[in-house]
Amino acid sequence: MPTSTMNATRAPATDVRAVLGKEADGLLSHVSRTVARAQLHLPGPDFIDRVVAQTDRSPVVMRNFQAILNSGRLAGTGYMSILPVDQGIEHSAGASFAPNPAYFDPENIVKLAIDGGCNAVASTVGALGSVARRYAHRIPFLVKFNHNEMLTYPNIFKQSYFGSIRQCHEMGALAVGATVYFGSPDSREEIRYVSEMFEQAHSLGMVTVLWCYTRSNAFKVKNPDGSSTDYHASADLSGQANHLGVTIQADIIKQKLPANNGGYAALNSGGSSYGKWDKRVYTGLCGSDEAGKGGHPIDLCRYQIVNNFMGRAPLINSGGESKGADDLRDAVATAVINKRAGGAGLISGRKAFQKPIKDGVALLHAVQDVYLDDTITVA
Repeated sequence: MPTSTMNATRAPATDVRAVLGKEADGLLSHVSRTVARAQLHLPGPDFIDRVVAQTDRSPVVMRNFQAILNSGRLAGTGYMSILPVDQGIEHSAGASFAPNPAYFDPENIVKLAIDGGCNAVASTVGALGSVARRYAHRIPFLVKFNHNEMLTYPNIFKQSYFGSIRQCHEMGALAVGATVYFGSPDSREEIRYVSEMFEQAHSLGMVTVLWCYTRSNAFKVKNPDGSSTDYHASADLSGQANHLGVTIQADIIKQKLPANNGGYAALNSGGSSYGKWDKRVYTGLCGSDEAGKGGHPIDLCRYQIVNNFMGRAPLINSGGESKGADDLRDAVATAVINKRAGGAGLISGRKAFQKPIKDGVALLHAVQDVYLDDTITVA
């Protein structure tokens, strides 16, 4: 898979410590005391030979996985930087593209991914299909085949089919992606059909990527003082979502960076009962207290990787929404946490495409610089 001539310069140019500011010491100097890095299957140039070759994946899947890892500025490192733009469905096209209407045209999405040095571009069947003949041979396509559209009234959290595996294969995609809303009333149906479609994708040689998101009103827990805490992105609940994802043979897991911990503990308080949990998850595996309070962000992210069969399926964390002036710092911090935890990269969209193209390219390059910087090591 050819890479863009824009990606010739691989030397990191970002002063990560300066970008992080007061967060720098806490993120760059942390030493993890939870699961040792030696127990993890870490990203690297030999990841396909060392890890994927042990699996039941076909040579075609391995070739396409290697092609993704060999594209963009991070080619040959084992790390990934992916541009995802499916928000036209998930968040409505108007709300997503109003900050930069150029991205109503899918060609500009693909151009941003190429100029931004990404390993792959992720979008919808319609978006990537509309420009496939011009670009499918220039950058790996990751086609998302299900979405939660937000025009249904009232809004619901349910994934719907937006394409078939055959369509993705015929447009030249190297990978397919899907979302499962674990914890939602429809999660078991989503698990069933995504599992079936992943099996079909593997039979055609495509890599599978799963957005392992949690969705349940119960995951927002009321506190004794009347406030509430949102545990959708807690390390323990998101980690279990990851474990379900690798169980249905997702080759790569996409997950939000942990925002807190203690979801199971909170859902098992006040006389309620939910799932199965063990306090050692918090104390031994996450560096939190017995209630799941505290824990370093790197250790919380490492617990997500532990649930990915100790990293046999790489973890890519999402970049999150665009908040304006702090986007660069937030994106670089997320990349540092992911890399030092043992993760394989970022899949960052809104922070890149909801701004002028040159600024989006600069942000993507800054994220990639974290993975190109050999002084930033696994904690």
